Amino acid sequence: MFNNFKTSIFLFFCSIIFVSCNNNTQYENTNDQNKINLKQPLEQANKHLLKTEETEIDDYINRYGWNMQTTNTGLRYMIYKKVDNNISPEKGSIVKINYTVSLINGITCYTSDSTGPKIFEIGKGQVESGLEEGILLLKKEEKAKFIIPSHLAFGLAGDLNKIPKKATLIYDVELIDVKNIIH
Repeated sequence: MFNNFKTSIFLFFCSIIFVSCNNNTQYENTNDQNKINLKQPLEQANKHLLKTEETEIDDYINRYGWNMQTTNTGLRYMIYKKVDNNISPEKGSIVKINYTVSLINGITCYTSDSTGPKIFEIGKGQVESGLEEGILLLKKEEKAKFIIPSHLAFGLAGDLNKIPKKATLIYDVELIDVKNIIH
């Protein structure tokens, strides 16, 4: 009788473990399904936000009558002062720029007049990726306007100071110096 009791207890615990394992599998499958169910609406919302931002950028460009080029990433640029030299930055170059950065609504956030020129190394992530991309299109002493979509600027967080979340940035830049470092 004692053996039957031990066997019954053993089978009872085995069945609890089996049921628990089975429930975890169902829970994991439910989580996977929830991820799939959430993914599509999030992707659609993201596409809608990108499309809305692109429309705002296009409207801004049309309002000013600018003839801008667009890169594969979505950066818009217009070089309005070209020079005839071959001094171009590359990855690893240390560059110095004068700049004004504004929001698409016209509010000026920062300028080199108030903060001094920006000096940074290309490829180190010290500035917005859209600004680095734009600087690589210039030669020393050239001036350009860049329209940097939020995903190439400060994204969802902003800069936690003057640039709000999801902000499109308008840069007016002059590449005043380039130091190409030989590695």
